[in-house]
Amino acid sequence: MNKLSAKSIAVWMGMVALALSTSALASSRLPDFVDLVKKAAPAVVNIQASHKETHRQAQGDDSDQYNQQDMPEIFRRFFHQMPRPEDDRRSVGSGFIISSDGYILTNYHVIDGANQIIVSLADRREREAKVVGKDKLSDLALLKIDARDLPTVQLGSSAKLEVGEWVVAIGSPFGFEHSVTAGIVSAKGRSLPDPNGNYVPFIQTDVAINPGNSGGPLFNMEGQVVGINSQIFTRSGGFMGLSFAIPIDVAMDVVEQLKADGKVERGWLGVLIQRVDRDLAESFKLDRAAGALVTQVFQGSPAAKAGLKEGDIIIEFDGKQIDLSSDLPHVVGRTKPGKTVDMVVVRKSKRMTLKVTVGKLDESKVNDLAQSEDAGSASPNQLGVDVKDMAPDEKARLGVDKGVLVVNVGEGAAEVAGIQEGDVITTINNEWVDSADQFRKVVSQLKPNVAVPIRIVRNRTPRYLVIKITQ
Repeated sequence: MNKLSAKSIAVWMGMVALALSTSALASSRLPDFVDLVKKAAPAVVNIQASHKETHRQAQGDDSDQYNQQDMPEIFRRFFHQMPRPEDDRRSVGSGFIISSDGYILTNYHVIDGANQIIVSLADRREREAKVVGKDKLSDLALLKIDARDLPTVQLGSSAKLEVGEWVVAIGSPFGFEHSVTAGIVSAKGRSLPDPNGNYVPFIQTDVAINPGNSGGPLFNMEGQVVGINSQIFTRSGGFMGLSFAIPIDVAMDVVEQLKADGKVERGWLGVLIQRVDRDLAESFKLDRAAGALVTQVFQGSPAAKAGLKEGDIIIEFDGKQIDLSSDLPHVVGRTKPGKTVDMVVVRKSKRMTLKVTVGKLDESKVNDLAQSEDAGSASPNQLGVDVKDMAPDEKARLGVDKGVLVVNVGEGAAEVAGIQEGDVITTINNEWVDSADQFRKVVSQLKPNVAVPIRIVRNRTPRYLVIKITQ
């Protein structure tokens, strides 16, 4: 019995030792942020932006403010608003020093409309900042304070950042300066819905970001800035595990232009595009679902001059592969206006290269799309949809040159494809239709159980759907 007890104790002690060693090994693998924070935190600043409101604004008209309402409800750009008298609104955000002579990078929405910007340094000094330049489309602003020999951050490369890599955020959530949070990179190249266009391939992380973190730096484990914290996904108004940062590579390109000219020039192609999913890839006879499907080419645009057509799928631009449609705006936007580049497209299953001279984006026309809708009367076919011819004035009102108007959708392939009453059908299987008779003729030639693309215009916005007649 004593021998058994001694043996049991020895086994138990061995298991405890193994557990302790395993725990110690696991602990040794966890990241240590202490040295990183000590080195990087002095270059992180708190930004207070004062906004003197007019009486009209105090009554609730926020039309000139770039605030949370500019985004879809589930996305929020965060700066903390401090309680002030109704004629003196103050917001608090973050920023970081990129040069020892006082250049500071933050978010556009933190300082937009501010009458006065106060930067609080880590050593408790405060300086009034001037705006060197700001860029709404990238949500970035470059500030300058009168100071010398300031601590600076070390800049890294967002291109080298890997999904799963540890990252650290330092900022002023709710005004609590130099708060540190950590997490991992969840994804790269995220495109988010934005009424001002989409020109930033965001870094997605699970780092806790809250009001006041906007404009603060995102560090890799080497203490290098790889992003600028900009917004979060939320249904509650608070952090829910999804935060988004502007890649530092994109930001520094903007900084260089703001320093030189005080503004940013972007390339412009002049097209509307949509994602190529599996069904569309099948209908266009592609090997895989990739590229940017062109739904509209604007008249007189660089794309039109290059010979690009609706239904083309852009798979490469200036030597850069376009796997996702969201890749194209980022690549084109960063191309210098006036530069002539090769653009590889797939047209009717054939690969071809076009030469395009990139234009200059006019920010006043970004997403400047009108909306309209209507309906009429009839002519049935095997798609289960009724269409009608349109008079020239009706086409002009609906924003199309060709097409037939959908006046009724019954059970059938059209309903399954998502076609709705009021849509304008412009092409079927890459053939243009401009009359109900022509529409019926093209439809009658479709083969059963074969997916084909159909281009529609809904509320003046073109898009492709996939339609398949089943037997």
